[in-house]
Amino acid sequence: MNSFKQSGHKRKIRDKSQGHDRAKPRSGQAPDGNDIIFGLHSVTEALNNPRRELVSLKCTVNAQDRLASALATHPDLEPEVVHRSQLDRITGSDAVHQGAVLTARPLDQPDLDDIPLNGTIVILDQVTDPHNVGAIMRSCAAFSVTALVATARHSPDSSAVMVKSASGAAEHVPFVRVSNLARAMAQLRDSGVTLIGLDSEAPEDIASLDVSAPYAIVLGAEGKGMRRLTRDNCDHLARLDLPGEIRSLNVSNAAALCLYALKR
Repeated sequence: MNSFKQSGHKRKIRDKSQGHDRAKPRSGQAPDGNDIIFGLHSVTEALNNPRRELVSLKCTVNAQDRLASALATHPDLEPEVVHRSQLDRITGSDAVHQGAVLTARPLDQPDLDDIPLNGTIVILDQVTDPHNVGAIMRSCAAFSVTALVATARHSPDSSAVMVKSASGAAEHVPFVRVSNLARAMAQLRDSGVTLIGLDSEAPEDIASLDVSAPYAIVLGAEGKGMRRLTRDNCDHLARLDLPGEIRSLNVSNAAALCLYALKR
């Protein structure tokens, strides 16, 4: 699921900002731009990902024991056993690092026209909370989503928090960043992808939509929802039909329910 088509045979939609973003480390990255990955699930999945180029691992004795199976496939990676306090200084004292902090090269991510258009895509319209995006990525991995698409300028700038929240899913779900979401949606539609926007006031229940793959679920930021132009580019606007007094959910929970409803 983490594979994507190689480039070179199509015209590319390139973000002019991407080179600048990669040159300047995001929050949650090492000063040299490498990814900081913490938490046992996330570190294990990174160790098991052949696409990951590993740099270093700092861990406690207990964490080293729990990572032993994954480490066995990396004889050249010598873990540095440290006290938890040293890891706290890297991740922050509030982070749940579980005794393991891995430094690795950032994964190469596909461009929009690299992703296969034969399944499900999730599109985020200015969803910026790294915890939410990480949780959405985890649901994407669970439902075999082809790619997660977000805007380059209004997406999480804390990669370590997002990867921890994704609990290993960041190793499996391609994360496509685009400079113009409306243009990206138009390209997907022209390629045969049905665009379904989630709106709590929409007349259609998402579970009753008669759609087949490929399709994309479009989710807006909590509170303000999708922007007008994003809404206008959707083929369908649909709601989650909730029976309770509260008719809206956290965006990550809504994403999981939408994926389940449409897979059924």
